[in-house]
Amino acid sequence: MIFGSRRFAFWILTLSLAVSCSAPPVAAQPDFTPTPIQIEYPSTPTPFSPQADDSPNPYLTMNSPQEALPTFTPYPTKYVAPQDFSAPIESPPDEQSAATLYNPLTGLPIDDPSFLQVRPLAIKVGNSPDYVRPQSGLTLADVVYEYYIEWGDTRFIAVFYSNLYDIERIGPVRSGRYFDEHIVRMYRSFLMFKGADKREFDYFMGLDVAERFISVGIGKCPPYYYGPYKRDAYNNIFFNATLWEDCVAKKELDNSPQTLVSGFFAEEIPQTPLKAKRIYDFYTNYSYNYWQYDEETHSYFRYQEAKDLGGSRDAEVYAQLFDDYTKQPVTADNVVVIFVPYIFTNQNQAEDEVFNPSLIDYGNAYVFRDGVVIPAYWKRVAIDQPLLLTQLDGSPIYLRPGQTFYQVMGITSAQKQNGEDWRFEFHTP
Repeated sequence: MIFGSRRFAFWILTLSLAVSCSAPPVAAQPDFTPTPIQIEYPSTPTPFSPQADDSPNPYLTMNSPQEALPTFTPYPTKYVAPQDFSAPIESPPDEQSAATLYNPLTGLPIDDPSFLQVRPLAIKVGNSPDYVRPQSGLTLADVVYEYYIEWGDTRFIAVFYSNLYDIERIGPVRSGRYFDEHIVRMYRSFLMFKGADKREFDYFMGLDVAERFISVGIGKCPPYYYGPYKRDAYNNIFFNATLWEDCVAKKELDNSPQTLVSGFFAEEIPQTPLKAKRIYDFYTNYSYNYWQYDEETHSYFRYQEAKDLGGSRDAEVYAQLFDDYTKQPVTADNVVVIFVPYIFTNQNQAEDEVFNPSLIDYGNAYVFRDGVVIPAYWKRVAIDQPLLLTQLDGSPIYLRPGQTFYQVMGITSAQKQNGEDWRFEFHTP
């Protein structure tokens, strides 16, 4: 499971250099009207399953050492590391620019570097039932992951770093899952969550990082509170990040500065023949979304399902997703679709749909930025290492500076393309 012999130490050292790529101020968001949209998406063949009349796909001319499904891009038989894995760094023109610091999670320049002296916060944010939307705080996260939990629903785990102590309402906070351990370790973060299934909670408490799993309790420390919504209490718990620093000091938790590496960032748009205007992530009839690319802002705008589907002929209905705390549309500068094994620890957990997605080893991925598509691999060689995104030749992928949103799909998921519309359909094991 863990490839100790392939530590890839050389790229870990160079990742921290990549954030030296400069980024201009984020462009103003256009004013979108959240009008529901109905879409009947045609079932078209995926280009990743070559048809009889298809021309060869240059991205798939590799053999796989493991059995792969027809819609799953093969992994190469041999990983060949490039000779020069370092990130290009331009010499600063003056002393002022030489002192510029960059957020390792976004690649953006930092105005106030004080947040670099503490750990990030990973916070579980609900996405179901539908009335928990619009959520609070998603637009202020540096990185967000969405993954399937069980019984048709998905959940977010949002990582906050640059806006750590500026947000009074994040949530609604919901329960933890096995997958969250990967985020805690990759970002060396705390996890804010609202309890968990006993099997998962007991597992969390037995970890060497158990101190960093902060569940809802009684009192003002940790600073959870009931939100300003008329709804059931279970879906009305929020986190006040402005009070967290004092709580950490009171509880004497380890909130020391961390050496974080997240990825490579650059303004320059990668050269690729593949384009995408919309990215559909269909998890189930009760949880589906798409991202709409906007050329003016170089951002992807999130649209969420506005109607649960019944029969197979029902049209998908979407409405734009907003952040109720900032009143801004939920956007991302990068959308990354990764394929991971959704596994069960035992048969009992399979019957209850208690998934344990594995984010160790390697897998396939697609990176969407600036309207282009980059077929990719994700690699994570050990539990204490970050996630690395590479091109098919092993060279690093440069993300656009800004927020990255990961869609976590299973390895059995289907892939389809219809022009510049890309669609991913989640399938359970």
